[in-house]
Amino acid sequence: MNQPLRHVWLVVCVLFALLFGSTTYFQVVAQARLNAHGQNDRTLYNEYGRHRGPIVVDGEAIASSQESGDTYGYLRTYDPGAMYAPVTGYYSVVYGFTGIERALNDTLSGEADALFYHRISEILSGEQGQGATVELTLDAATQEAAWEALDGRRGSVVALDPETGAVLAMVSAPSFDPNRLASHDTGEVREAWTALNEDPARPMTNRAIGGDLYPPGSAFKLVVAAAALESGRYTAESEIPGPGTYQLPQSQSVMNNHAAGNTEPCGPDDRSSLAEALRQSCNTSFAMLGVDLGEEQLRETAADFGFGQRLEIPQSVTPSRIGEDLEPSQLATTAIGQYETRVTPLQMAMVAGAFANDGVVMEPQLVQAVRTGDLSAIAELSPRELGQPLSAANAAQMRQMMVGVVEDGTSSAAAIDGVEVGGKTGTAEWGTGRTAHSWYVGYGQQDEQKVAVAVVVEEGGYGSRTAAPIAKDVMEAVIRR
Repeated sequence: MNQPLRHVWLVVCVLFALLFGSTTYFQVVAQARLNAHGQNDRTLYNEYGRHRGPIVVDGEAIASSQESGDTYGYLRTYDPGAMYAPVTGYYSVVYGFTGIERALNDTLSGEADALFYHRISEILSGEQGQGATVELTLDAATQEAAWEALDGRRGSVVALDPETGAVLAMVSAPSFDPNRLASHDTGEVREAWTALNEDPARPMTNRAIGGDLYPPGSAFKLVVAAAALESGRYTAESEIPGPGTYQLPQSQSVMNNHAAGNTEPCGPDDRSSLAEALRQSCNTSFAMLGVDLGEEQLRETAADFGFGQRLEIPQSVTPSRIGEDLEPSQLATTAIGQYETRVTPLQMAMVAGAFANDGVVMEPQLVQAVRTGDLSAIAELSPRELGQPLSAANAAQMRQMMVGVVEDGTSSAAAIDGVEVGGKTGTAEWGTGRTAHSWYVGYGQQDEQKVAVAVVVEEGGYGSRTAAPIAKDVMEAVIRR
């Protein structure tokens, strides 16, 4: 073989090797990932010819498939759309799927491994293929109460069952109508998509579990107080300093004791109990407490609450976080929920849930059950512990302190007659010249009925004025049901 032919032969061999390698990669290695991709049109076309299972809340379908009479076979519809859209997501022939529609796509489409024998049964009986029904943990009355209380303001509300981790409400506002994206008129879908993505209010962001996350402000003092109790060096009655101002260590900055430049000390001789510091929401007390505890103790306690953990509920949750390698001044501002502390409302509801559940954090879950067409359950909610950031005894101390905040402190607007309510407000600064975010984090319980809740209203100002009344409405919906 002469040299030119040898070169041609080598080039052909290399090309065949590349072709074989790329084909193997896409058909074997990347097959599952590409099939699950939300914008894989081939997958969507294949699935549109099969009756997709409904997504159900309290026995009513909030997402279902109807015969469309066109080449797609079925049209996905959502009712009511916007109130549940951050949870359901959308199912679009143009833009793929999000939310539960994506997280449980195999289940809803009937292709999940758990449905194998059910598919065989359908084939043998000649029945039309159908996806499974997904029953959510959401409580319709609680979801509606959260939606109406937020009243279109930018923010989020999350309510949890502290003992099981079941998500009872998950609201994010502003929201969007998923029916516009599920339409088979591709021109209308693209027009709606453009409008939604150009909206500066970001209506398609699920603020409860993702997005840019929020500084928690004074609501984070609950985590710091728990860390103090768990350190073994403090109790609710331990005296801690609370001067009117605090020169941040290794910094030129001075922290005021309260918002709006208030420099009143927290107690006689600039000292108060830990419980009193929480009731008054003393910035200097908690800043100094955070420095005294140290970064390791604070980070360890936060991690036990769920900070830094990647959760699938089954939607993906952005991990909450505090800053890294903190200088003393940064640690001080971290301890009052500022600096680089960023959280999801879901995470803060988990914090409140731990106090109501004897110190144990339960893994949050959105799916109550998965059922086949004959209502046979192939999966049901199984409560799972995520961590235990504090002992049952210290959780009892935290509840006592949080009740004091509601009965005679900054969270009085969350009080409910005849119900034990404990909580903490927060007013979180997030930008120069911008109105602070409004927070409320707490729990309510009456007899065996319990609920943990977190509310954030973007640029809502004082938590006591804006977020706390919303939390009250949500807790009442659970307690009174």
